[in-house]
Amino acid sequence: MTTSPSVSTIGLFAALALGACAGSPPTPSPPASPASPASPTPEPSEVVGDTAPGTAPHHTPEAAAPPAAKEKTVQVVFQPKSGSALAGSGTLTETGEGVTVSLAIENVPPGAHGAHVHEKGDCSAPDGASAGSHFNPRSSPHALPEHAPRHLGDLGNIDIGGDGKGTIDILARGANLRRGDPRSFLGKSIIIHEKKDDGAQPSGNAGERIGCAEIE
Repeated sequence: MTTSPSVSTIGLFAALALGACAGSPPTPSPPASPASPASPTPEPSEVVGDTAPGTAPHHTPEAAAPPAAKEKTVQVVFQPKSGSALAGSGTLTETGEGVTVSLAIENVPPGAHGAHVHEKGDCSAPDGASAGSHFNPRSSPHALPEHAPRHLGDLGNIDIGGDGKGTIDILARGANLRRGDPRSFLGKSIIIHEKKDDGAQPSGNAGERIGCAEIE
């Protein structure tokens, strides 16, 4: 009589068969290496002119210095008046103290001749009368340069030599060359007189106007 295999034996063989069909378990992958930390991005320098190592230094150009202030000057040219042959020119320069007046004239009789800044910049009249009176914004009495107070336009006398030529350089303190300023020589005229300014009132007894130059 043949003996049938037991149920437990059959179950064992079934389990072994299933295991063989399934194959070997997968080999686990090795753990991934930790990522290297990213290199930090260098921060831009906070100091002007700094550069990254190994690069050429960068130089920030210096700001250009402002141009030096220039002295203000005005050139004038004389016209003959009252039948004279006077000729000449001059330069007015504004300074921190006032206006330096430098004049050079010729074809004038030898001796001292009064010179003044007059209130109007108008030399159109044949006798120079269109230039008005002495420039006197402070309502001072007339006087020569060595005295004060005096008209702002009182320049004293210009001495003419035997060759008919002469020059004068004088500082008119308190005057300026600023348009619209009450003490400005701009818009005025320079008058040369036929005689010496003796300092007397009201205008020095200097006689006719023989030369006129507009200050523009």
